Parts: sequence; C-alpha cells; structure tokens
Amino acid sequence: MRIFKFFFFFLFSGIYCANARTIQVCKSCEISNLETAVELAQDGDVIRIQKGTYNINNLEINKKIRLIGEDFPILDAGFKDDGLLVTADGVEIYSIEVRNTKRGNLKDFSGIRIDGADNVIVWGVRIYNAFFGVYLSNSNNALIYGNVLVGIAPDQTSSGDGIRLWKCRNVKIIKNYVSGHRDGIYFEFAYNGEIKNNKSIKNLRYGLHFMFSDTNWFADNLFTHNGTGVAVMYSSHITMLRNGFYQNWGSASYGMLLKDIKDSRIQQNMFKMNTIALYFEGSSRVKVDSNSFMENGWALKLLSSCSQDSFLTNNFIANTFDVSTNGTLFLNYFHENYWEKYTGYDINKDKIGDVPHRPVSMYSMMVENMPFVIFFMRSFIVDLMNKAEQNIPSITPENVLDSAPRMHAFKYNASSS
Repeated sequence: MRIFKFFFFFLFSGIYCANARTIQVCKSCEISNLETAVELAQDGDVIRIQKGTYNINNLEINKKIRLIGEDFPILDAGFKDDGLLVTADGVEIYSIEVRNTKRGNLKDFSGIRIDGADNVIVWGVRIYNAFFGVYLSNSNNALIYGNVLVGIAPDQTSSGDGIRLWKCRNVKIIKNYVSGHRDGIYFEFAYNGEIKNNKSIKNLRYGLHFMFSDTNWFADNLFTHNGTGVAVMYSSHITMLRNGFYQNWGSASYGMLLKDIKDSRIQQNMFKMNTIALYFEGSSRVKVDSNSFMENGWALKLLSSCSQDSFLTNNFIANTFDVSTNGTLFLNYFHENYWEKYTGYDINKDKIGDVPHRPVSMYSMMVENMPFVIFFMRSFIVDLMNKAEQNIPSITPENVLDSAPRMHAFKYNASSS
C-alpha cells in the first residue's frame, strides 16, 4: 500500500529534474531555518525537515519544490500571519504540522494558502488551530489528500473553513478529516471537483458547502454532528453518492440543504437521526433515488417552489414526518418508494402496494403552518385526523402521492464511513 501511494503521488506531482538536490533542515544542521532553505532551493529540489519546532511567518514557496517532513516537524506561525504561502506550480507538501495562524476579518489567514498556483499536492499534513486550514485561490488541478485539519472555532463569525476553494477547477479532496471549523469544506465558484472519502465532523455551520459551483461530484463521505451536513446553493449538475448524514441536530439543522439547484442527482445516501434529513427550496430536475431516510425528525421537506424533482425507490423508515410541504401546488414525482407508514395491501403479490400512499399527513401540514401544535404529537386526535385525511384529502395536496409504493424496504451498498 505504501509503495502504491508513493507511485500515485509521484505521478501526480510530475517528474522532477534528475539533478535535484536534497536540502536538510534541522536544529543542528548547517541550515536550521526554513526561510534559508527555500531561498537556496531551486526548481526540483527537495527540502527535508527533521523533527522539531520551527517558527514561520507567511513563508512563501515560490519555486517548484517538495517540502517533506520527517515525523511531523511543527511549523508554528505564532498567531502572526499565514503559515505557508504557495505561489509556484507543482509544489508538494508532505508530513508536516502547521499550527497557530493569525485570526482576523481583514484577511483569510491560513495554515497553507495556495494562491494562483496549479498542480499543487498537500498530503499527509496536520493543521491545528488555524483560522482557515487549506485555502486555494485561483488554483487548478490540486490534490488535497489524507490530511487532518482540526480547528477550535468559537463561533461562525470569528472562524474560517477547514478546506476552502475560490475560483478553482479540477481539485480533488480525498480522505481528509476536518473538524472544528465554520465550514468543513467550502466550494465557491469552483468547478469539476471531486470530494471523496472525507470525514467532516463537528463543524459549526456546514460539513460541506457549495456556492455557485457547478459540475462537482462527492461520494463516500461522512457528515455528522455538524450544524448542517451539506448545503448546495445556486449550483447545478452536482452528483451526490453513497454519503452518510448522521446526527445533524438543531433547530435549523439539516442532513442536506438544497437551495436553487438543478439537474443534479442524490443516490444511495444514508440519512439517519437528523432534524431535517433533506430540505428542498427552489430546486428543479433533481433525481433522488435509492436513499434511506431513518429516524429523522423530517425525512423530506419539499417546498412548493420546487418542480420536476423525482423520488424513486427510497426507504422511509421510523421518521416522525416522512414528507412535508408548504403549499398545495405540487409539481414533483414519487414512485416505488418504501414507506414504513403505508397501510395498504398487495393482493397480487407483486411486492407493490395496490393502493397509492399519501406521504404528507394533515398533522405535518398543521405543524408547517402552526409550529406550536407539535405539542399534540402522538395524541389520539392527531391519529384520527391523519386517518380521515388519508381517505378524504382536504388540506394535504391531493397530487402528493406514490402510486406504486413498495411493500418491502430495499437494500443497497451505502457508504459505511
């Protein structure tokens, strides 16, 4: 496995010059500080840093070099500025620890800031107590792999993001652990990205956040105990596969929040124990298929501003409310989902219910418009109202129905991240 990783990153980073030098940095070496090592280095050289603590202050890497640590040497910014600033293409940073960047609202201080540099690799790095962890600006074809980024964000207004992209293309973010930031991972005007096998945990706002970022793909990630697992806003052609959304609880918390997105797909994800598992506002042509919604407050909140969204072969199990909406106009489609609350029958034994299922209950409509009636949850009068509404719809949208509900839950290979 170690040989495979070395080969993979070597290919990604490109071929360095055959006459490249290795510059050793340590407390007892001829070169004992990183500033001198970078100044002496030439394109293609390797700077190898031995274990120890080194003070840095916005150290600029402006040459195509490899910065490699031995047993995670600590690069301490001393709360003065950025840690490392990368401005050259093809830089590789491996096995170091960056700590203690400055905090402030006038500049996005970062543990590692990549500014206008392409084909940069940051892997096997630890970043602790940074305002922003890794910040990429106007940088393309980067790889952020296998890093640990842990912040101590006190609140949303005085903290930054773990990994942030601004105006970037073709960036791969793989196998990172991100916690304790405002947003775990944030894409803004970032396109054609790949986000895979990451763990985004206990971030204040969003585990993953897209703004104006089209044609991105994220799969096999874990989002748990965040303010909201994932927020996708003003974006299109987003593919979301096999992710786990767990225990994103709070008065305004969601497993995934979608606002004004279109032409996207949500497939084989697990939404479990979230306040609102999946929230749709102003979406169109989003296909939601083969997901499981289990033990959520609301499995799906689908506002009447949405149209042409389809929900196919999903499991709805042990949710307080399966589907909720805020109006009578409904232009979306349900088909062949499994609903634990379905009380119909299957006479011909084809595993499809013989009568349609109406997933929006009268009580959910009442809670949507009068939140205080949540006090009457699980009372006899609520059960009676819901039964009557199912048979003679009067308040719930009549066209919100699954005409072919499944009799049994289906199984799929969801992510176990």
